Amino acid sequence: MSRKLIALATLFMAVVLVSCEITESSQPDEISDATLSQISRLGFNTDNVVRTDGGYLVEGDIILHDHDLTTSPDAKTLRIAEVEQYRTFNLVTGTPRTIVVTTSGRNISQRLSDGINGAIARYNSENLGITFVRGGSSGGGNINISVVNTRQYIASAGFPSNGNPYNSISYSKAYTEYSLGFVTTVIAHEMGHCIGFRHTDYMNRSYSCGSGGNEGQETSGVGAVHIPGTPTGPDAASWMLACLSSTTDRPFNNNDKTALNYLY
Repeated sequence: MSRKLIALATLFMAVVLVSCEITESSQPDEISDATLSQISRLGFNTDNVVRTDGGYLVEGDIILHDHDLTTSPDAKTLRIAEVEQYRTFNLVTGTPRTIVVTTSGRNISQRLSDGINGAIARYNSENLGITFVRGGSSGGGNINISVVNTRQYIASAGFPSNGNPYNSISYSKAYTEYSLGFVTTVIAHEMGHCIGFRHTDYMNRSYSCGSGGNEGQETSGVGAVHIPGTPTGPDAASWMLACLSSTTDRPFNNNDKTALNYLY
């Protein structure tokens, strides 16, 4: 997205709204109408799509590759609601299952490493059918985390395919030294995408971001399926809200735990 939500001069404000969004003005490569149509067919909003080395950045923190644009979802189930927990059509299968989280590259700071461990601990404390374990620093895990030198977003990931978690998370170097609670929350959020969670407020991004609308969904798209047992009204503390402040720390709330335990 091309809105400038945070600038260098405001990085040290007590509370400033940030998200997995573009943080500096840029001139992205023009994206063809055919590509935008494919993105829309999958159910994603086509406003402010950004071309990246990995493909296309949509909805602030989701990466779509070229091969994703020609895939079809596994099901056609849709519930239109408000601000609640949602999953994609595709989930991680074969549970109980261990998911190895690795890192790669030279820019994994101690703060980021601690945040990865913290995010893993948050999930494992829920005794789910999926267990996360920390692997090595040479990549190759089921989910690999690397640092990228960008200000287009804080972090990015994707959704599961073929029953497997999305295999990578990119984290912006500019945010590696934020508070441990912030880093842990961002990593847990992106891991949530990797196992099939959409933004809690995908129906209306202005709920957590202050502006923006529906991120987009079609019945033949990637899916935004309401998770039973979660509220049909606003949830102001969910770890999967689209935006967060520079001081945000969002451990799983009760609704998040309900959603996690229902799916896994």
